[in-house]
Amino acid sequence: MDYTITPIGHVRGGRAEAIDDDWGASRATIALDAARFGPEALAGLADFSHAEVVFLFDQVPPDKIETGARHPRGRQDWPLVGIFAQRGKNRPNRLGLTTCRIVAVSGTALEVEGLDAIDGTPVIDIKPVMREFQPRGELRQPAWVDELMAEYWDKGE
Repeated sequence: MDYTITPIGHVRGGRAEAIDDDWGASRATIALDAARFGPEALAGLADFSHAEVVFLFDQVPPDKIETGARHPRGRQDWPLVGIFAQRGKNRPNRLGLTTCRIVAVSGTALEVEGLDAIDGTPVIDIKPVMREFQPRGELRQPAWVDELMAEYWDKGE
């Protein structure tokens, strides 16, 4: 079996640096690889309000990958939690996932708002957000997450 994953495109525009907060107003375009995809690949996506974007944290060096526990953002006042109990970029496979607002679809380009990936980031997949795939029931999270996320989306909310 071949488990090779090839990016479908790249993030164009938006931020040039990965800064922890204020991603809400960030606008970027996902440009599909024109050698592999035509406009038909995005057909119908504009009918949705949001898309889930899977991307690669390609600028995380291998020696920075975490496989155990760490303090989120290096803050000693927050608990030591496993890499799979947080959404940091230093993940074993360096995959990121964000739900973004769809702004526009044009040809092989998807403009989104609220994508916390930087210019040049390889995009692995795009999926429309459907209510039926959203969490059922009440969500819960620890208090440190409330504090961590307090300003993450601020500028666009």
